[in-house]
Amino acid sequence: MSIATEQPLPDIASYKSLENDELSVRIERVREAMGPELLILGHHYQQDEVIEHCDLRGDSYQLSQMAAENTDCKHIVFCGVHFMAETADILANRPEVFDKRGYRVSVTLPDMAAGCSMADMAGIEQVENCWADLGEVIDTDDITPVTYINSAASLKAFVGKHNGIVCTSSNAPAVLEWAFKRTSRVLFFPDQHLGRNTSLKMGITNDQMPVWDPYQLEMGGNTDAAIESSKVILWKGHCSVHQMFQAEHVEMFREQHPGINILVHPECPQEVNDIADISGSTGKIIEVIKHAEAGSSWAIGTELHLVNRLKKENAHLEIHFLSPVVCMCATMYRIDLAHLCWSLENLVYGTQVNAIHVDDEVSKWSLVALERMLKVK
Repeated sequence: MSIATEQPLPDIASYKSLENDELSVRIERVREAMGPELLILGHHYQQDEVIEHCDLRGDSYQLSQMAAENTDCKHIVFCGVHFMAETADILANRPEVFDKRGYRVSVTLPDMAAGCSMADMAGIEQVENCWADLGEVIDTDDITPVTYINSAASLKAFVGKHNGIVCTSSNAPAVLEWAFKRTSRVLFFPDQHLGRNTSLKMGITNDQMPVWDPYQLEMGGNTDAAIESSKVILWKGHCSVHQMFQAEHVEMFREQHPGINILVHPECPQEVNDIADISGSTGKIIEVIKHAEAGSSWAIGTELHLVNRLKKENAHLEIHFLSPVVCMCATMYRIDLAHLCWSLENLVYGTQVNAIHVDDEVSKWSLVALERMLKVK
């Protein structure tokens, strides 16, 4: 594929004025021109009009696997958020694949402002300071650091260096089991709710799970005794979408819709997770709805775009969004057709915008942790 021009493409502002129909036609034109050299990945939380142009869609774990398994494409455009594109860059360009392919796969994030508020709640300096402080009270050789995949590459590299591992909401139980075979404690960041909900199901109690607040100078706001008696040290972080769901929302739906099934993501707070009928990853939520009995009623506690898509694709079910408040992933929403078209047309003309390229040293250690994750079932 080769389309050349001497004329620079207009900036993103020029695309914002175009109608979605025109943007869609232009996106498909690029996809046809680039063929198998281009792979567009889309997270389930994306808007429908963006998902329609994605070659593959999935949750964080599925997309990580897709990036790891693909050995043919030259360009990945990731319709997701920053940490996901970083993970794709690390996995798609791992040494053994690079040596076989002979070239580096480019990774593009259509809008660099598409971040993750949860991932931003744990910075590398904060985690390093936490680790050093913990070492003053307990033996850090007896702690396995576990970072949720919703985290920066620098944090994945940290756990890689310290014999730790990455987890997703799909394999968090298996990852914690892996960790406890090696050490008696886990440091889990950045999402406290996933860490807590997963640990509770393993028989670990809340009094064994102190929460580390990076803005508290003394031992993350904990006593030495609390750290010494800990099994899982949780980070004070959360998903702004799933934090919105409350126990009263569950009670309201059960009162208004007798017999309704409550299906939530484990990033929801414990008080919601505990009273839900089913708790599971994005992938599990989709599978549960896919196999649900016709005519059954569901209230789903996860991102709004996904719930609306499930409702549209499963007209034989009664599906509700588990909150009276609109609750969507605002940063994911930044990836729209205008940004996708702009980034693709730049690619086809040989000018990459919004390139994601993880530093080699960070990539090396992140890959160690990610490969451990991919091996845990």
